Amino acid sequence: MKFISYVRKIPEFKGANWLIRTPIGIVFILQGLSKFPLSIDDAQAFGLPMTVWFSAAWGELMSGIGLLLGGTFISGDRVGDLLTRFSGIVICCIMTGVILIGEPESIWYVLLYDHLHLMLFCGGLFFVLRGNRVK
Repeated sequence: MKFISYVRKIPEFKGANWLIRTPIGIVFILQGLSKFPLSIDDAQAFGLPMTVWFSAAWGELMSGIGLLLGGTFISGDRVGDLLTRFSGIVICCIMTGVILIGEPESIWYVLLYDHLHLMLFCGGLFFVLRGNRVK
């Protein structure tokens, strides 16, 4: 019981969401930038039409920026919360596409071996469900 009383004395760090927001935002910004200049050859290398490649590149770039900008708004601000949640939705959609393009054998394969994509998906889902709420 002493342990629980010590744990309750640990102060809350309301900026902890930045520990996940920052790396996910940076990863998506860098992945988006790596696709520019957009090329039909790059799209075809992944078996994608140019419209999907275009959407993925801009979606990655803008969702990363949106995730970082959304967190700078005041905690009760609806605009920042909506920007964070929308960026999270875009991240989930992109990661779902990335996982499916890899044609995994099963959901178990994704859970056991596709760690990076799964963590990015879960990070996006975290911001969809949590938004900018800090408590």
